[in-house]
Amino acid sequence: MSRLIKAALAATILVAAGLSHAVEPFKIGLILPLSGPFASTGKQILTAANLYMQQKGDTIAGRKIELIVKDDGGLQPEVTKRLAQELATQDKVNVLAGFGLTPLAFAAAPIATQAKIPMVVMSAATDSVPQRSPYIVRTSRNMFQLTAPMADWAANNKIKSVITLVSDYGPGIDAETIFTKRFAEKGGKVLETLRIPLKNPDFAPFLRRIKDTKPDALFVFVPSGVGSAVMKQFTEKGLGAAGIKLIGTGDVLDDDILPAMGTEALGIVTTDNYSAAHDSPENKAYVEALRKFSGSNMRPNVMSLGGYDGMHLIYEALKKAGPDADGDKLLAAMKGLNWVSPRGPVHIDPETRDIVQNIYIRRSEMVKGEVYNIEFDKYENFKGPAH
Repeated sequence: MSRLIKAALAATILVAAGLSHAVEPFKIGLILPLSGPFASTGKQILTAANLYMQQKGDTIAGRKIELIVKDDGGLQPEVTKRLAQELATQDKVNVLAGFGLTPLAFAAAPIATQAKIPMVVMSAATDSVPQRSPYIVRTSRNMFQLTAPMADWAANNKIKSVITLVSDYGPGIDAETIFTKRFAEKGGKVLETLRIPLKNPDFAPFLRRIKDTKPDALFVFVPSGVGSAVMKQFTEKGLGAAGIKLIGTGDVLDDDILPAMGTEALGIVTTDNYSAAHDSPENKAYVEALRKFSGSNMRPNVMSLGGYDGMHLIYEALKKAGPDADGDKLLAAMKGLNWVSPRGPVHIDPETRDIVQNIYIRRSEMVKGEVYNIEFDKYENFKGPAH
């Protein structure tokens, strides 16, 4: 075989290999709680992720986007870790994503580090989540963002004494710590700090105790989807009638469950990075699109935004880094990205890999026969505790 023919053959093999690599699908391993007590979180994120793909297409930078979805049940970190390991080693995913609760994100973090692939956290909110792996990037929120503005608002609005009631795991402990410190710095007094089990919570005995203590307000943090039980028992035990205000992070009045709540949910002040009632063209289009796409008149909540913006982050990073980018190049492309989300302007802090965003103070009000969280103040471009 002549040298010319050999060279041509070698070039052909190289081109074929390059084309083969270029058409390999870009795989996103999405781990969510699609069953169990936090299934609403998984459903919101998955619906939003699929909506994003329908709107933006399933081919980016010449790579077909493949979404591989796994249900971790929401409560067993060892299951999440196993799924992440399988996705990284067997499915060879390019990105891990999802993670409904903090313990699950913590469990998967070492897998992302070992595999050297980005891990996009779309829900888990404990402040320290991004510190668990240099490959974690978060598109949801952190507890400092949600809790510090709530403490400020309470102290500035004639609330002198508070009892805190939080779910006993990472975000709840963060919320308790941040609120207690910030409220005290503003001159307020925290009479008691109460923690309730994450699994099978019964709020009744805690609420009876709170009613007897008679604080000006009760500050609550519970995971998304649990707020209806808090509201029901708060009303049944007569705390509102006794003059105790209910305040908290937005999870207690999650948009996913708010339509099913009655008038007892009215007048409650919460803080969050999103409301389905957020007044912007981007959000009005998003709310309408998600409702149509879901086929069930679904009202988007904050979890859906973590999924929707998480997909945007992945798509834009792939465009920026190019079709052959490895995990490190994708991660570098994610750092510093900014865009206008349905929640408002956001960007990824290149140092912390956490999201920077507006935090809104909202009051629950009746709008056209349904309860919505109506924003009346905001903290612009609010960062996490590392700043």
